[in-house]
Amino acid sequence: MNGYFITGTDTNVGKTYVSTSLARRAVTHGHKVFAFKPIETGCARDANGQYVGADQELLAAAAGNWQQGKLRGLYRFQLPAAPLVAASAEAVNIDLDFIARTTKEAVLQHAATLTLVEGAGGWRVPITSDGDMSSLARLLGLPVILVARAALGTINHTLLAIEAILRDGLSIAAVVLSRRPEDDLAESNHEQIVRRWPGRILMLEADASQLDSLL
Repeated sequence: MNGYFITGTDTNVGKTYVSTSLARRAVTHGHKVFAFKPIETGCARDANGQYVGADQELLAAAAGNWQQGKLRGLYRFQLPAAPLVAASAEAVNIDLDFIARTTKEAVLQHAATLTLVEGAGGWRVPITSDGDMSSLARLLGLPVILVARAALGTINHTLLAIEAILRDGLSIAAVVLSRRPEDDLAESNHEQIVRRWPGRILMLEADASQLDSLL
């Protein structure tokens, strides 16, 4: 299975922005992209009373809008909280093996050449009573893309997340700093992270071609 597991240093750091940008670039390069966010919290109901994952809808559209049914998300919860907390509020148990199996079956059935699985929240966010986002990443066996803010505070958060991912035995394909116009410290933050970690670090602003090295 060729692809990436996209995680973040925190919530709202730009994971979906990076994931959709990468999906669109991959499509233009001829990939059949499976872009999947299997767990999403903070969901609203549609006209039929079903929860809709806003992030998953953006991912599916970026991948060409071919995904249907369970491939547009397996677990959707109303409460905007960690998956374990949101699932417990609705008396639901999340099955990590089911997520991994569904992902791998979808890749084979639809001949996807690039798989992007976006996590919910950060690396240590709990999903089950004894599993967190790292547990799902290990089951999928995909290299990790770590998305971080480019703003103040990102040096510490990024380096700690890198340490955790590597300690858990997974490889990091890249750190992507998601830069907003107001991020005045972006360049110096980038320099300081480069000084401490020798891996690939990308700065994503408006030009998504910065991600082409991942394809």
